[in-house]
Amino acid sequence: MTTESPCWFKSSYSNNGGDCVEVAHNLVPTHGVVPVRDSKVPAGPSLTLSAAAFTAFLASVKR
Repeated sequence: MTTESPCWFKSSYSNNGGDCVEVAHNLVPTHGVVPVRDSKVPAGPSLTLSAAAFTAFLASVKR
């Protein structure tokens, strides 16, 4: 993906024991991407979205 390491962040809403995702928004300023991964499998694969696609996704789920 990049040479810069993602700083993973899990929402405070994820502490309810449900299915959780983590995002690494620290790569937006330098690379314009937001990696997303399953918090239960941190060594597993991640999905890398453009910042614009991630913003659109958030807007859609907030409706």
